[in-house]
Amino acid sequence: MSRFTEKLEKMELTVIPMRGLVAFPAIPLSFEIERGPVSEACEAADRHDDYIFLVSQKDISAEKPTSEDLYEVGTVSKIKQFLKLPEGNIRIVIDGLCRATVLRYDTEGEHLRAEVMCKTISIGSNGGVRGEALIQEVLTVFDNFIELLPKVSHELLLAVKSIKSPGLLADFIACNILIQYADKQKIIEEFDPLRRLELLAVIMEKEAELLKTEASIHKRVRAQIDGNQREYYLREQLKVIQNELGYNSEPDSEIDEYYEKIQAANLPDDVREKLNKEVRKLAKTAYSSAESGVLRNYLDVCLEIPWLKTSKDRIDVEAARKILDRDHDGLEKVKERILEFMAVKQLNPEIKNQILCLVGPPGTGKTSVAQSIASAMKRKYVRVSLGGVRDEADIRGHRKTYVGSMPGRIINAVVQAGTRNPLILLDEIDKLTRDSHGDPASALLEVLDGEQNKAFRDHFIEMPIDLSECMFIATANTLDTVPRPLIDRMEVIELSSYTRHEKLSIAKNHLTVKQFKRHGLNKRTLKISDDVLLEIIDFYTREAGVRNLEREIGKICRKAAKEIIETGVKRCVITGDNLHTYLGSRKILPEKISADNEIGIVNGLAFTELGGDILKIEVAVLDGTGKIELTGSLGDVMKESARTAISYIRAHAKSLNIDPDFYKTKDIHIHVPEGAVPKDGPSAGITIMTALASELSGRPVRRDIAMTGEMTLRGRVLAIGGLKEKTMAAYTAGAKTVLIPEDNECDLSEIDSVARSSLEFVLCRNANDVLINAFIPMPGAKDETKNAVNKSEKECRSPKVEIINILPDAVSTDGNIGASY
Repeated sequence: MSRFTEKLEKMELTVIPMRGLVAFPAIPLSFEIERGPVSEACEAADRHDDYIFLVSQKDISAEKPTSEDLYEVGTVSKIKQFLKLPEGNIRIVIDGLCRATVLRYDTEGEHLRAEVMCKTISIGSNGGVRGEALIQEVLTVFDNFIELLPKVSHELLLAVKSIKSPGLLADFIACNILIQYADKQKIIEEFDPLRRLELLAVIMEKEAELLKTEASIHKRVRAQIDGNQREYYLREQLKVIQNELGYNSEPDSEIDEYYEKIQAANLPDDVREKLNKEVRKLAKTAYSSAESGVLRNYLDVCLEIPWLKTSKDRIDVEAARKILDRDHDGLEKVKERILEFMAVKQLNPEIKNQILCLVGPPGTGKTSVAQSIASAMKRKYVRVSLGGVRDEADIRGHRKTYVGSMPGRIINAVVQAGTRNPLILLDEIDKLTRDSHGDPASALLEVLDGEQNKAFRDHFIEMPIDLSECMFIATANTLDTVPRPLIDRMEVIELSSYTRHEKLSIAKNHLTVKQFKRHGLNKRTLKISDDVLLEIIDFYTREAGVRNLEREIGKICRKAAKEIIETGVKRCVITGDNLHTYLGSRKILPEKISADNEIGIVNGLAFTELGGDILKIEVAVLDGTGKIELTGSLGDVMKESARTAISYIRAHAKSLNIDPDFYKTKDIHIHVPEGAVPKDGPSAGITIMTALASELSGRPVRRDIAMTGEMTLRGRVLAIGGLKEKTMAAYTAGAKTVLIPEDNECDLSEIDSVARSSLEFVLCRNANDVLINAFIPMPGAKDETKNAVNKSEKECRSPKVEIINILPDAVSTDGNIGASY
């Protein structure tokens, strides 16, 4: 016999009425709410992290339901996501927790509230034999029921088959299969899981009978409609026969006009033959028929395509270099690649199939540089926005047999350009999505394949179109969401975030000029010095690109224009002293290194979508039982790095003058400030290890040192990414020395010249190198430390390896680590 457990809990919650929807426990639900008291109540609950009570209306037509218009049983829920939509509505994602019965309603306050009794009934062993029998019965009825539905997803079927809990099975099927919300309300009002299954089986049987009856009626109606369509087709055929016999005497000037256009157009022979065939078909079709409109649309689109028309490329490399340098500062990799193509084009005019992908953070000039490339090469420029495209037909077009069909975006771009060799920018290629209508990324495989796009077939055109002379440039913020086969077809050029001095150059040469012209100003009426621009970069914007910087400059221009008009001044001069009157107080306080050498605090370096950042790792050791606490919104990879660092410290505790039993007698708390910002990645490994060694050994770490690098369990320091941005962050924060992995030595050439000349870079192979450079040398121990480490490295080269214990102030590694190199 199964054991029943009943849990009761009384709560007072905000009531959210629902029209035509029923929320179930343990099943997420997404719905929209119009602006009003209900949305304000949800917003207040989300802000205070409170539970809400979702209950359905008896009459869904009631605009302002009262307590009498609501059912007595609903679901206690938690808001998981609260999103404000552009049109003003609110989208909410909730997670149901438990059923509850209303004890009383409270209508006195600003929002409707209710005192509810939460009731949860649990059954041991899933109801035993009776529960198993009911589950089998419900699944049998469910299989018969879904055969009458148009289409049920395979994922839903798998989910139903995998649920073993009677209560959850009943709720899941009711939520996803039942059509009438009143039937769902009956299920939510049944607290007993086994009775709930019985009730669900009865409801599905009734719904199955209803669907069978509706199918029979639909079949009879369809037969009658087919008879009417047959009569319509016969009448249309009669019209065609009359036209063939000459009874229609209207002049067919439109047909002659199409023949003239085809004859005058520069078309390939196979295209001309195809279009003439379509014109002959149009001539035999009734003017008012739907097919006639389809044929006219098809002919008009095909005649607009530049089948053989091309524009002449500029092949002057020096002239192109001047245009690219004039329009953009930085972006050297992109400029160099385009100049290389133009040089090869000069030697081999037949070269084709140039497909590039620019990957970088927002605001770094990916889209605008494509337009400059088109200008430098004297090619037509067309931008195709792919953000949010989820239908394959957007790329390949629709079959022309459908009403309202049209070609895809690629053909439209060629038509818009007017030549067969334009520069087509595929903007935001990483924002492509997919749904039941197909995968647009798969359709792009043929477009971006140099061996296939010379005969690209659009579903609407139905003839091969040569795209091999087009130059495709795609842009993306990340390649994580781009399919690998698509990446393989493109030459990827990564754009890093702009440095402080690159932003200053862009602001001086481009942004201020653009904003001055936009606001009717010039250098005589408004002066913004370099120091002011650096102040804006450092304290008013934090970004990888320059979009926010341009907005701040635009804000200064607007206020200056207002000041000139209102006060009559001839010139506005922006200085560091009066900048706050235009932009307000500083918005960003950059992270700086500490004023003193501290124990247990180390300057790490991080790479974010906004560029580099200083990341201070803090470690506290307390008396305890060996617990490890990790805080600061750390991801799984960063947590693993912390555990690796602890294991390394344990393995080398004696060499580091640390109590070998610290993991038994001490609790360790590792914290990374700015806890609201999620952090992840392996590059903080050596930073966490250094902070742990400092706190456990009591040795301070140099305040002017920063570090980055992944560390293995054996102490080896592995290469990391984003070195350019990280070193710039170290320079901005005031660090003097940066510890980096030895494997990143090849990346030093890409570091900003200002940062490279101001910082000392130390290449580290293992944890020894890190700790020797990070710790403050103890008096009289510096030479002994180095000798001990050198001795350790020499012995590690011999076949016989042993652990070397050195002075308390020094750091060593075991033989296995040395041998691995």
